[in-house]
Amino acid sequence: MWCLDLSHSRKLDLPPKEERPKLKRHVFFAELIGTMILVASIIGSGMMATTLTDNGGVQLVIAMLGTVLALALIIATLGPISGAHFNPVVSLIAFVTKKINAKTALFMILTQIAGAILGAIIANVMYGHSPLERATHERTGSALFISEIVATAGLLFIILAMTNVDKSNGLFWAVPAWIGSAYFFTSSTAFANPAVTLARAFSDSFAGIALSSVGLFVLAQIIGAFVGLGASHLVVKRNSQ
Repeated sequence: MWCLDLSHSRKLDLPPKEERPKLKRHVFFAELIGTMILVASIIGSGMMATTLTDNGGVQLVIAMLGTVLALALIIATLGPISGAHFNPVVSLIAFVTKKINAKTALFMILTQIAGAILGAIIANVMYGHSPLERATHERTGSALFISEIVATAGLLFIILAMTNVDKSNGLFWAVPAWIGSAYFFTSSTAFANPAVTLARAFSDSFAGIALSSVGLFVLAQIIGAFVGLGASHLVVKRNSQ
């Protein structure tokens, strides 16, 4: 799926070259661990849901609760360290808006992808699956494509709009609230995160997505991120008038 606070990303801006230290490892470990926990919670809660009940609605509620609770905790815990991006499109927009430089953005995205795949491995092993397996759940079609644009646009809009009005301390509940609601009102159940989407292709479970469907979702998420950025600019302009 998602996340986060671009205001903290200012801490990652690098000083002039002559004063430039090495990239801080603790920032990337925070992104690695946070994304790993996020994916483990998404896949693991889905596996638990299918173990507990055959009712699709109840399964979705269980998966949603497992996801949003873990998301709130990792944002609150790791946000002050790395900005709690846990999401390549959040890091991409941080780069586009000049909150972080290209090198930092690249390393953060690679770290998020690695953490996401580790999370998938952990969830698979916890439930007796092979560490890495190929998901078979095809998720295709224009409805899902539009849903991912909406889910990701809403996510970035909330992050940017709240940051722009100095309400970033509330993101630990606002982002999970958006994702929790989007679980139910979007037909895609709000993946909204390229790293998470890719990792879910390695778990043939409730949360899985076939590798052939990943590209469609990631494209929609990138488009959605820029839609969210544009919408946030409209809000800022109106507030400044």
